[in-house]
Amino acid sequence: MTRPTRTRIHVSALQHNLSQVGRLAPNSRIWAVVKANAYGHGLAAALRGFARADGLAMVEFGHALALRRLGWTRPLLMLEGAFDAADVSLARAAGLSLVVHEPRQIDWLAGAVSPGTADGDGATDGLADARLDVFLKVNTGMNRLGFAPGDCAAAAGRLASLAAVRSITWMTHFADADAPAGVTAPLARWRQVLPPSPVSCSLANSAAIIDHPVTHADWVRPGIMLYGASPFVGRSASALGLQPAMHFESRLIAVQSLAAGDAVGYGSGFVAPAPMRIGVVACGYADGYPRHAGTGAPVAVSGVRTRTVGRVSMDMLTVDLTPIPAAAPGDPVELWGAQIPIDEVAAWAGTIAYELMCAIAPRVAMLVED
Repeated sequence: MTRPTRTRIHVSALQHNLSQVGRLAPNSRIWAVVKANAYGHGLAAALRGFARADGLAMVEFGHALALRRLGWTRPLLMLEGAFDAADVSLARAAGLSLVVHEPRQIDWLAGAVSPGTADGDGATDGLADARLDVFLKVNTGMNRLGFAPGDCAAAAGRLASLAAVRSITWMTHFADADAPAGVTAPLARWRQVLPPSPVSCSLANSAAIIDHPVTHADWVRPGIMLYGASPFVGRSASALGLQPAMHFESRLIAVQSLAAGDAVGYGSGFVAPAPMRIGVVACGYADGYPRHAGTGAPVAVSGVRTRTVGRVSMDMLTVDLTPIPAAAPGDPVELWGAQIPIDEVAAWAGTIAYELMCAIAPRVAMLVED
């Protein structure tokens, strides 16, 4: 028998959430963001779930090549661009689009073999006809990646002069799109740097797609909403019409009866206030469950909501069985999924759904279902 801890990934939920993006931004093309192994959901599932996306976006060149091997022929966007000059050659060979956010990346593009250039034998290098679509990143206030507004015109002019560059799309990223006025100041900076002639643009992340239609432009870049979690504090994914794509599950492997005053787990962090039963679940922080969740995180046993008690250990956690008096070893446990929204668990643990999705450990079995 295998350990019962697993994730079930629902392709139909991924498809549904992508369709929600299309409904909200009907005039925009969609980059489905699949970085971090599709937020822990797996590239193979993402390939099926986002088959109708216009392109996929990530940061890992190895994953981009894997998607090509899996049969994805449409655009792939490298969100952090090239990390060295060799990545430019790789991008040309694999047909990848590159974000350009700093001067060295333009230098590497400038050093690429010009289209039609032949070597000493009169033969091209195999990349001679591969020109790149690049995305010029503008720093509008997030202060991570991107050219300062005053440097954008020169960067765009230099890119336009390069034989290796086929097209330039202007892009930025919002730090506060989940706030009501969170895009106001960045948009003002953005509009100041755009050239007078029309250019292709990409601005909107999940929160902006939902709340700020003015940002939709030519390309949108949904991330967390594709996987069925909310980009907002206090607004549930279900209220936004999203479906959870990841169900994190296990089973009870033991039941203990406590007397009043008995403690549970390392550090005796939970003490029974009265006689009670607790269940031991085959899931711990080595599986990706947040160790700092502590007593009270929501969980479901046999479809009934209850709470965790005591510290999460490496391979196990414990739950209050008071609402489930007939619970027994072997009963199913949902850590998050259809009944327990991942956003609730994340909030209880003082983190965000992104981190929980990405933290699922390799030892956890993953089942991909329609």
